[in-house]
Amino acid sequence: MQSTIITHQMPTLHYGLGDLAPQISEETMRYHYGKHLATYIDNLNALILGTKFEMMPLEEIVRRAEGAIFNNAAQAWNHIFYFATLAPNPKSTPTGVLGGAINREFGSFESLRTLLLQAGTAIFGSGWVWLCKDKHSRLSIVPTQGADNPMCDGLTPLLTLDVWEHAYYIDFRNRRAEALAAAWERIDWRIVEERFR
Repeated sequence: MQSTIITHQMPTLHYGLGDLAPQISEETMRYHYGKHLATYIDNLNALILGTKFEMMPLEEIVRRAEGAIFNNAAQAWNHIFYFATLAPNPKSTPTGVLGGAINREFGSFESLRTLLLQAGTAIFGSGWVWLCKDKHSRLSIVPTQGADNPMCDGLTPLLTLDVWEHAYYIDFRNRRAEALAAAWERIDWRIVEERFR
């Protein structure tokens, strides 16, 4: 049986490009989603042609690739995951099992917010800040640089915030801390709770 080449596609957003304003403007989304993510996906599709990666799902490429293929695959995965976490009318506070785990690990939801935003603000250069769980469902905040993804270290991402300048420069210029605080307001904790299960 012949294997099928996978062409990676732009994700369909469950909201309009202007629906996250004022925290994330339509102009930012047109560049961030419409141009940056599209470029990573286009680059990835070109790079994997004729390689062992052309028949792999995106997550497997992220786990196995190196160099330019890894960078474009991971940036595509990271962005798709990020955009899927946001919502125009998000559930603003986690409850249930995840809410309890956050209280155990960080003391309170507000403490998690403070620590995660501090970690993201402190990243040198570009990257991502993640809330992850390990195989025992213990939570941790993981800052990464470049395209790096905690999946490669055996962790399960629950949410991420983008710390690349293209994610916030239009709306916030160099004010990264304000940009992260604004993006935090658009995290839909229903989605994060589902990922924690």
